[in-house]
Amino acid sequence: MNRAIKWVTAGITVAVIAACGTMGGGKTGMSFFVTSAGPGKGADLGGLEGADKQCQALATAAGAGNRTWHAYLSQQPTANVPAVNARDRIGKGPWINAKGAVVATDVDNLHSANNLSKATALTETGAVVNGRGDTPNTHDILTGAQPDGRVIAGNVNTTCGNWTQSG
Repeated sequence: MNRAIKWVTAGITVAVIAACGTMGGGKTGMSFFVTSAGPGKGADLGGLEGADKQCQALATAAGAGNRTWHAYLSQQPTANVPAVNARDRIGKGPWINAKGAVVATDVDNLHSANNLSKATALTETGAVVNGRGDTPNTHDILTGAQPDGRVIAGNVNTTCGNWTQSG
């Protein structure tokens, strides 16, 4: 993950975790985390609004609720909703993890040679996210976005019904 964001974009039936960022990035304080828990309904996050509420609740519980948090998720266009790019939802950076490490300086850096790795993509409490070789393996992060942070075009359901489907 050091060279570019690599996110899983297909629907799966395990617990969904997401990356969260804040529009108020700033120069200090946590402005990025990987959620430690989803709301418990698989990929049904309650849409973008529900996913943002989950990010806000986790950040608040970790003492970082003084900013407005957004899930790093894209939304596919339908007859009733516009397309939304994940990269446009989390501000301009920099993004700093719970331990104070800068994971990306700006949007272009976030989507290129960033500092995201198992050691830096931490939860809101500063915990490492279990990955390959860990039990349980909870590393799959769904975004509905291409590696550049833009929505995946076409009629393929890459956002689990815009984050409203659990199965």
